[in-house]
Amino acid sequence: MLDQAALRPATTRLARSLAVFGPGLVVMLADTDVGSIITAGQSGTQFGYRLLLQQLILVPILYMVQELTVRLGIFTGRGHGELIRDTFGRFWAWLSAAGLAVATAGALLTEFSGVAGVGELYGVSRSVTLPLAAAALLAVVLTGSYRRVERAAIVVGLFEFAFFYVAWAAHPSLHELGRGAVSIPWTDPKYLYLSAANIGAVIMPWMVFYQQSAVADKKLRPEHYTAARWDTAAGALLTQLVMGAVLIACAATIGARNPNASLTSVGEMSQALTPFMGEGAGKLVFSLGVLGAGLVAAIVASLALAWGVGEVAGYQRSLELRPLQARWFYGVYAACVVAGAALVDLWPNLVSLNVGVQVMNALLLPLVLGFLIALAIFSLPAECRLRGWYMWVVIVVASLTTALGVFGGLQGAGLV
Repeated sequence: MLDQAALRPATTRLARSLAVFGPGLVVMLADTDVGSIITAGQSGTQFGYRLLLQQLILVPILYMVQELTVRLGIFTGRGHGELIRDTFGRFWAWLSAAGLAVATAGALLTEFSGVAGVGELYGVSRSVTLPLAAAALLAVVLTGSYRRVERAAIVVGLFEFAFFYVAWAAHPSLHELGRGAVSIPWTDPKYLYLSAANIGAVIMPWMVFYQQSAVADKKLRPEHYTAARWDTAAGALLTQLVMGAVLIACAATIGARNPNASLTSVGEMSQALTPFMGEGAGKLVFSLGVLGAGLVAAIVASLALAWGVGEVAGYQRSLELRPLQARWFYGVYAACVVAGAALVDLWPNLVSLNVGVQVMNALLLPLVLGFLIALAIFSLPAECRLRGWYMWVVIVVASLTTALGVFGGLQGAGLV
């Protein structure tokens, strides 16, 4: 028989490692938000499988970026905005927070547009779905506990697994998938624009702020570093697999029948599934995925802004504090949620901005990655600092990714 006493330390280590999991998985589930899903769907519709390889290449790049936020959060114990303020001064901290605010505004418009779109699939007015969604998001966070928020976000985000069934149900041709994945039309401005949008859909300013602040708020320590990196790696792989699944589903359906289609709503994307799953099942599966993506991203983006502004301004900020103890923190979060829902209710066609919002994220990459890498070089303890060959790998990869995102976005918009 197995020695139970010998097994106990291993079981304890496993339990401790699993307890560390959360920030990476939550931020990655939020990464596949409504805007990202529509961007991936548009990529599959217009270019078939030609942007699928990029989704896989972005896995290690996404991990490289978010691992730095884990390192900074664990070894400094401070959030991203606070660390920029203490290292480079208030001006640069507020500049970074301004970029975060722009990205958060864009994200919330896409998330609530997706929620409204799901309601309209079932004939429910956005004047009903948007207040309900906003109330649910407020209720989740006003518990005063990071762990409760994290668990709720994971449960909601797991609905994104529906997209794997979507891709399987579309029955893509493996031969066409493989051939299309390596056929890259580098000279096509529309392709470059969507390529930039996919980069912006993967690396977003609010993800950097959220994960570093969440790691600090969860009070993770150096002994948790390895488990936190695994958490981030698993999340990076999962989010890109979801993006790939959406792209494959749309390429095998809408893209095969009407490659000139322009997806502007979740309703149009759900129509891709009806030939394989039936109208009712197709709408339900796709709706669950979109709701999971939109709600978890709305939580993460709003919390990222509340944390980020708090770190720069210096007000109390923690999910471990009750609302009356951290009025500004919860107030900024609530204002983001309510304003996002109200704007989408007033301007019903904002969903068409989804791809543009992702391109905007790509244009913000110089600011976001510049600060992140600089902090990893100058603000960490010497033994944890970004240095040596890996530092140059990070700088080169970040520079190439940024250049492709900015160039593709500007060229696709006709500015270069």
